[in-house]
Amino acid sequence: MFTALLDSCVLWPSLQRDFLLSLAFEGAYRFIFSEAILEEVEINEELKLVERGDSEETAREKARHLADQMRASFGDALVFGWEGLEGTYGLPDPDDEHVLAAAVLGGAGSIVTDNVKDFPLDKIPNGIQIISAKDFAYETVAMRPDLGLAAVVAISQRMGRNHPRQSPENILNSLDSIYGMDSATGLIRTLLEPGTGNQR
Repeated sequence: MFTALLDSCVLWPSLQRDFLLSLAFEGAYRFIFSEAILEEVEINEELKLVERGDSEETAREKARHLADQMRASFGDALVFGWEGLEGTYGLPDPDDEHVLAAAVLGGAGSIVTDNVKDFPLDKIPNGIQIISAKDFAYETVAMRPDLGLAAVVAISQRMGRNHPRQSPENILNSLDSIYGMDSATGLIRTLLEPGTGNQR
């Protein structure tokens, strides 16, 4: 199973985060992250929720709950001790050094980020791929489309608890329209019965 570190920028968008983490939970790849990345996710989740109308206190509680859920679900995925490598790679933005340091120490084969230009290849150690979220989703689902479907079905079932239920087909449509994941979702659609949204 290959290992990928997800940058905080690909974990801010809610459905994209849910899809990528659900793929990991289903065993499509091994997810790693650090407390520094999680802190960035929590801060930006809080800001996003305030912009959407939540009070600062409510947004803070929800963001903290998200961070706690990620720790609980992927506690063995946290990378510790990367601090000694931070600042040794000469990345254009020093604030990205912690991402690469955690990826190296955690044995990641990929860094999934939407800021690909901030990780120039001549600064990246051999064996680490820099890849966008939509390309990573495609490559991961291409290896095991059945796990891609399992991830989408799991999202659909979770949504039924706290939000209006969405069918797997609707979730795939949202992944296409919002995040441009047509290549990945196309593979998953082949496992659904036409017109029903149910698994073949």
